[in-house]
Amino acid sequence: MSATTKLGRLSTKRRVTNAVACGALWFTLVLALLPLVAVLSYTLSRGLSGLDISFLTHSMKGVGPLDANGGAYHAIVGTLQQVGIASLLAVPLGLAVAIYIVEIGEGRLASVIRFFIDVMTGIPSIVAGLFIFAFWVVGLGRGFSGFAAGLALSILMLPIVVRSIEEMLRLVPNELREASYALGVPKWRTILSVVLPSAASGIITGIVLAVARVTGETAPLLLTAFGYDAIRQSPFEGPQSSLPLYVYSQASSAFDVAVDRAWAAALTLILVVLLLTAVARLLSRRSRLMVN
Repeated sequence: MSATTKLGRLSTKRRVTNAVACGALWFTLVLALLPLVAVLSYTLSRGLSGLDISFLTHSMKGVGPLDANGGAYHAIVGTLQQVGIASLLAVPLGLAVAIYIVEIGEGRLASVIRFFIDVMTGIPSIVAGLFIFAFWVVGLGRGFSGFAAGLALSILMLPIVVRSIEEMLRLVPNELREASYALGVPKWRTILSVVLPSAASGIITGIVLAVARVTGETAPLLLTAFGYDAIRQSPFEGPQSSLPLYVYSQASSAFDVAVDRAWAAALTLILVVLLLTAVARLLSRRSRLMVN
């Protein structure tokens, strides 16, 4: 058998193997996307009819169980406030912890911090809610509030922020740090002016993933925010609603009008997360262009 014939058979075998592998990859991709597309399409079909201006600008105050009016404005306000509080608490702390682990920390302390971050990553959401309920709501007597919900969400958000920022900082080439040190730039200035701008797009993406992770949480909010049918402008005074709590309460009803409101609120929650993701992508692209 000539060498040309062997090469031809080998080339044919490689093409067949490549085609089979690509087909398997496409099949698994479609298989993984089917549940997502099914959930999104079904939520869109059920919730789009109830999603209008009135639904987005009215609360459930004074709405009876059989009334078709009422909306989720109070829940949207609660969700934005609670997620905002969680972000204000978790993002700066998570950024500081990630910088310490990657840039400064050495030895046993850094290992202990990594261990506790790994443990926090696997904490069930209800445990975070129980902790804030026992410590803040009952122990300190602060009662249910949007701020308590933000505290619970920040516990869930913190390990995701730390892990994502840590990985992004490790992707920054050491040559950039060494070049900065060679110019006489101190370490803290190198971190602020060289390392963080280089990893800015990845950091923003990680923060968005953490926000999306906690936006749909329901269990910790049942024990901290508790829920409220009217608009609660201040997250520090009394129970407050949110979109996950609103979906839970309306979907638990035996009346069709309430279930329809639950689907509309679920679609609203998806759109809120989509909007936050789009804004973060724009900020990430802008930061990347500024660095380049």
